[in-house]
Amino acid sequence: MDLTKTCYGNWSGGRFMHFGEMVTEERYLSMIRHAYEKGIRTFLTADVYGAGKADELLGQALADYPRDSYCLVGALGHDFYNGERQGSAGYPRFTHPDLRSEKDYHSYLQMACEKSLQRCGTDHFDLLMLHNPDEAGYTKDSVWEGLRRLRDDGLTERLGLAPGPANGFTLDMLHSFERFGEVLDWTMIILNPLEPWPGQHVLDAAAKNDIKLLTRVVDYGGVFHDDMKPGHVFRPGDHRAYRPDGWVERGCERIEKMRPLAEKYDLSMLQFASIWNLSQKPVESVVPTFIQEAGEDAVPVERKIEDLAAVPDVTFTPEEIESIRQIGDNTGCMALKGASQRHDGPCERPDEWPMRDELLELADAHGVGRDW
Repeated sequence: MDLTKTCYGNWSGGRFMHFGEMVTEERYLSMIRHAYEKGIRTFLTADVYGAGKADELLGQALADYPRDSYCLVGALGHDFYNGERQGSAGYPRFTHPDLRSEKDYHSYLQMACEKSLQRCGTDHFDLLMLHNPDEAGYTKDSVWEGLRRLRDDGLTERLGLAPGPANGFTLDMLHSFERFGEVLDWTMIILNPLEPWPGQHVLDAAAKNDIKLLTRVVDYGGVFHDDMKPGHVFRPGDHRAYRPDGWVERGCERIEKMRPLAEKYDLSMLQFASIWNLSQKPVESVVPTFIQEAGEDAVPVERKIEDLAAVPDVTFTPEEIESIRQIGDNTGCMALKGASQRHDGPCERPDEWPMRDELLELADAHGVGRDW
């Protein structure tokens, strides 16, 4: 089963990634079942969430449903089996040279994949993604040969790339499309009407290489759920509290300019954001974060799930897509992650590494520019 247009991310509910209130384990399980019952049929997990616990809960929640009635997406990349957690940076990538050499990449991927499948209660993924890769993940044939062997062995039907956790990695993705496009079926990017940049720069290249796109952060940190207003107070530890001051206010101001188009098609703002994404090829699936905001007046997270499940079959015109892009234009709001001209030598950081000439050529060819 391939991915459906709406997808449930296993990071929702605040248990493994701290957004809003942390729901109880019982409610976490019921959220997944609620999504299934309301018609969402794609579920995305990553083995590193809760060091495997999220996998287990997803498998438990879906255990009573026929396996061929839903699409299961897994993600591997962080080695929490052998690596030590590095504070907020998390666990190291499995490609870190202190953990193993290239010849052992496949054996690690096979072990991690089999364990994740066991926790999920199944024998195969419909899509398996390389999760938050470092430079090796974007460049080394041995990584993708190891993943290809998992597909050949029947552990997954498809292969994909899931950059992150921050935005960017645009040039590295473009390079991966050209070099590993034959292996890649899907790539996950950040895209929404308030963050068209830099994701917009990979759309044509993905389509050219027949790679489908799954878009995350469709809700823009919860703003498109429409229950965050100017002056919103975040609970201590909420990841969103580390964003620049005023981002909620600026987001709310801009979506008011977008609201007339949502009203034209009788859409909620989350549906509006999802359809803006889905109206652009090759985007074929959207995966927002379902957040239970703090406070008694917050919208129940179950209603947000229902909102996504009810996304209608609407397609915006090219003119409507562009008008919204201009309202939300965020070009240059951050320095891109991945390959960077900020470095002129070896770099040990897992999300930034030195620039290569071939990537600068891709920046020129795809209109990204060299300034970021």
